[in-house]
Amino acid sequence: MIRNIPSLLLVGTLASTSAIADDFDLNALIKAAKSEPALSVYDSTGKIKKQAAAFAKKYGIETTGTKIKAGASIKMVLSETKANNVKSDVVIISDVPAADAQLLATGYTYSYLPKDMQTKIPAPFSDPLVVSNSPVVWSYNTALNDSCPVDNIWALTDPKWKGHVTMPDPLNKSMYTDFFNQFAMHHDKVIADAYQAHYGKPLKTDLDSATAAFVVALAKNQPLLTNSDGDVASAVGAPDTKENFIGIMSSAKYRENKNGMKLGICASMQPMVGLLYPKFMMITKGTDSPNAAKLFVHYMLTSEGFNPQAIDGKISTNVDNEIPSVEPSGVAAYLDQLMKYNPATAQQDWASRQDWQDLWALARAGQL
Repeated sequence: MIRNIPSLLLVGTLASTSAIADDFDLNALIKAAKSEPALSVYDSTGKIKKQAAAFAKKYGIETTGTKIKAGASIKMVLSETKANNVKSDVVIISDVPAADAQLLATGYTYSYLPKDMQTKIPAPFSDPLVVSNSPVVWSYNTALNDSCPVDNIWALTDPKWKGHVTMPDPLNKSMYTDFFNQFAMHHDKVIADAYQAHYGKPLKTDLDSATAAFVVALAKNQPLLTNSDGDVASAVGAPDTKENFIGIMSSAKYRENKNGMKLGICASMQPMVGLLYPKFMMITKGTDSPNAAKLFVHYMLTSEGFNPQAIDGKISTNVDNEIPSVEPSGVAAYLDQLMKYNPATAQQDWASRQDWQDLWALARAGQL
């Protein structure tokens, strides 16, 4: 087993008051939860079905887990709340800026951190509660290359890789435009330094930031855009492919290596091997099973509850939980090289999405 969160993730302090856990009565919560209606929980991973079933078996509480995309989940909560007919109880959403703006800020959902977990969840992930961080990594085909043929993200903007970089379409997967804004706000010097490291000269640009210059250069190089991480994985790692592609994808796709896929992490990529993005776990304000919802949140913060997702490389924010050694990508060795999302500026990411989408679209169309 591997420790789940390196020191760089612990950017805040942990609660240290020993009396915090003393106020939490798990048995009382279980008793209250069992007197409530059946529970409905939603997440963007199919593993939520397995987790809901295990929770139901453990506590004897009827629970249904449903896989649903983040955008659809937000629309569902909004619709149910406005109709005064809330059916959802717990929603786990990876679109942090949208969830922050449309659900938490409006009071349609709320964040709950069990008191006995307050010493285990780092402060940046505690309010609102982040249940996990999910890695996406730059990847290459291990059958076509002895090692990753690229060591700097700026190389992906060079003519050599025109049309041979693949990623989910940023116009459809807002995580990428959110990270563009995160780079510009928190890591722009790192992006500029990477340019100088690759080209041997300082970056000169008329754009607002080094990040904007990178986004424009990457879009102009006509990457192969896909509808899913699975399509990225197929383009990069298909065992019969003869073309070299570099792609960025969820580390969960590395489980397909056991079925013949040839995926490897670009361990030497600068200034980051990949990204680490969070998931909010929230309770709907109108739930008729508030105690069962709180119990499920508690369960998901335990090693037992989170393990089905941990196997895919998703990283629990509970510092006591660990990444299973059988996780297929080996991403645990590179956690310090993943660029972390800062939830504190989620609202700025939300407000700037259209600007980054416009910049990407114009550059890709050759209009910049």
